[in-house]
Amino acid sequence: MEFNEKLQELRKNRGMTQEELAEVLYVSRTTISKWELGRGYPSIDSLKDISKFFSVSIDDLLSGENLLTLAEKENKSNIRNMCDLLFGIVDLCSFILIILPLYPNTIDGFVYSVNLLNYTQTTGLNKAICWIMFALLVVLGIIKVILTKMNVEKGNKLLMEVSIIISILTVLFLVVTKEVYAVVVVFLLLIIKGVIFLRRVKTDN
Repeated sequence: MEFNEKLQELRKNRGMTQEELAEVLYVSRTTISKWELGRGYPSIDSLKDISKFFSVSIDDLLSGENLLTLAEKENKSNIRNMCDLLFGIVDLCSFILIILPLYPNTIDGFVYSVNLLNYTQTTGLNKAICWIMFALLVVLGIIKVILTKMNVEKGNKLLMEVSIIISILTVLFLVVTKEVYAVVVVFLLLIIKGVIFLRRVKTDN
């Protein structure tokens, strides 16, 4: 007997509706329906809850092969979520490009390092472009973290790709404007994001 049939039998033996079981397991009725139709398996945590509620072992619910497949799937999902979260945090770190003294201001023949807020010895256009690029990266980081926390996977990979493209353009722009310290910081963040992105892609395959 397959898992979906076992779950349906256990529920009916208890005289429960799908809605009632969903309330006990803290999932939606649609989720219960999907499980009973054989269109997916519960997470490991949900499987433990089902096992405990119906007083049956997990082995009785799922075969060893299915359990192994489920564990591998959940492990990949956890890795993806961790990569997404870390990527978002790295983008949030772009805020340091605004507040750290990475830009040279020459006063009375002496060169002082100042943050972007106090940086005056560049054109207004260059400064505006820096603000736009850094702000975009921070906003992308905020969106990425929120989506990850809400377990929304749709569009996550696209956000990562957009972020990497913006970072590359930022590096090129800072090289052209000769902002050496800022280039180093953005390049390091880009490398970190590249490593995280490759790890996520590897998990998807």
